[in-house]
Amino acid sequence: MTVTAGTTSALSTAVNRVLLAGFSGVEPPPWLLAAIDDGLAGVVYFAHNTPDLATTAALSDRLHAARADLVVAVDEEGGDVSRLQATEGSSLPGAGALGAVDDIGLTRGAGRALGDLLTAVGVDLDLAPVLDVNSAPDNPVIGVRAFGSTPGVVARHGTAFVAGLHEAGVAACGKHFPGHGATVVDSHLALPVVPGDRATVEARDVAPFAAAVEAGIDSLMTAHVVVPALGSAPGTPVTLDPGLLARARSLGLRGPVITDALDMGAVARDPGFGEACVRALLAGADLLCLGTTLHRDDEALYRSAHAAVTAAVLSGRLDPARLVEAATRIARLGCESRAVRRLSWRAAAERLELVGADAARRAVRWVGTPARLDRAPSVAPTVVDLRTRFDHAAGRVAPHLLRAVAEAWPGTTVAGAAEQPLPSDGSVLLVTRDWAGDAAERGRLTAALAERPDAVVLHAGTADSAPSAPMARHVLLTWGVGRANARAAVAELQA
Repeated sequence: MTVTAGTTSALSTAVNRVLLAGFSGVEPPPWLLAAIDDGLAGVVYFAHNTPDLATTAALSDRLHAARADLVVAVDEEGGDVSRLQATEGSSLPGAGALGAVDDIGLTRGAGRALGDLLTAVGVDLDLAPVLDVNSAPDNPVIGVRAFGSTPGVVARHGTAFVAGLHEAGVAACGKHFPGHGATVVDSHLALPVVPGDRATVEARDVAPFAAAVEAGIDSLMTAHVVVPALGSAPGTPVTLDPGLLARARSLGLRGPVITDALDMGAVARDPGFGEACVRALLAGADLLCLGTTLHRDDEALYRSAHAAVTAAVLSGRLDPARLVEAATRIARLGCESRAVRRLSWRAAAERLELVGADAARRAVRWVGTPARLDRAPSVAPTVVDLRTRFDHAAGRVAPHLLRAVAEAWPGTTVAGAAEQPLPSDGSVLLVTRDWAGDAAERGRLTAALAERPDAVVLHAGTADSAPSAPMARHVLLTWGVGRANARAAVAELQA
């Protein structure tokens, strides 16, 4: 289709075809239904859209009834990052746990089980798996979201997870190209720089994305990072850099390049939200993920993006052919031929629970001396949560470890880190996640262990490369704070 400045209606539709919009609540608002009718490429669910599986399935049905080829996407990694099970916690233990077990069949089965649940609730595209190599132990945003700290592990398990999603009829999106794992800055807040020369970045960071593309992944999501070794312009994130998006295409990707959320601090502050939308398309991105609408005016966010792209076309800055090219790639997601729902959402959830419990059980492990807690409620432990950082990817400091302990031992005391002194007797559990990178958390742990060297550390962060795991007498690695991780950790404490 040829779009000209004079064809206002056609231009509006062409702009909509490159937008992945968020919206507030569990019912599609009128502005969203109008945008869908006018060609909107897709919607992305966040936790406020998906309070439970039944509501999610009904919402997807309504959206697909509005237009059959609408892409319904969700950021569902499992483990610490879950939208479909945000309230109760994910049934899957997450990528870090799967990589720690290092069983390709298990990872593929986890992808299939998650894909069956996604299909059952009407989701077409999963913004997963994470293909970042968590090579920086103090990385504040990737951590256990990655399959591991080496490119080989990430490539093996990333491609296996994609294969599982595909078996269920769900499209996959690998993120965050060309790699966010070597950074020590959270792109939700500021603009990170990926260190290393070109050979290092290609071998360490790009390799899993190349493997995933070769294996048939449907799309890639950009990282809001600067990569000097790959020729990134100073201060220009990958999302807005034509050279780096051309590198993604050079891998052989036929489907769309999707931006990470354009409301994130790394791009929203400079050059600003609307300008970032335009520059992403100019750079070669195809599908613009507008970001969450939580505590925002959802319609205003959408209209701001639509207006900025429209103005760029009308001014001659953005060739309308770029919109047509992008829409063609988005169509290759194939969501209009989505799989028939094989399972009800209840049956799919039950199956995912079983697969996730097995994976989590196999992942938890002791560093140092194991410590078992008395099962009797009369000797309930004291739990101290030492975490200080808000988890921007997960959207919260997840409570599932604390909740699981309290359920196992009624009467459990949950103490704040500043509440001193610790009890002189009874079991003490210390919850950590960012020991390697968060000086405040590390200081809290040091102080607590000085009082109670016999305390058990429940470490929810990475531990496959020194010095990411805490040093203590009893350390139980949980590989995350999802519900599956938490229940497996409690079972190990009770063994």
